[in-house]
Amino acid sequence: MQSQATLKRHAGLVDRMATAQGIDLEEEMLRGKMSIPDLEDAVLRCTGCSKPCACERFLDTVQAPIDSAPSYCRNRDLFAELSGD
Repeated sequence: MQSQATLKRHAGLVDRMATAQGIDLEEEMLRGKMSIPDLEDAVLRCTGCSKPCACERFLDTVQAPIDSAPSYCRNRDLFAELSGD
């Protein structure tokens, strides 16, 4: 089981990566394009990533909006689907 700190860190990364692509996850849920279990799955996928530090550096330096998440992002397909790509 993941620690609270790990889940919080990765929830933040998922939100930041979505926001960098112009995706509002709360709005996507309100529109029915995403459910709470979908978001939970996205966070859990993120916890399995071996590059969270690289992701944090990327998000700290990127200028939004970006076209897509980095190739190593485990939620890249989800974000592409939500953004309509």
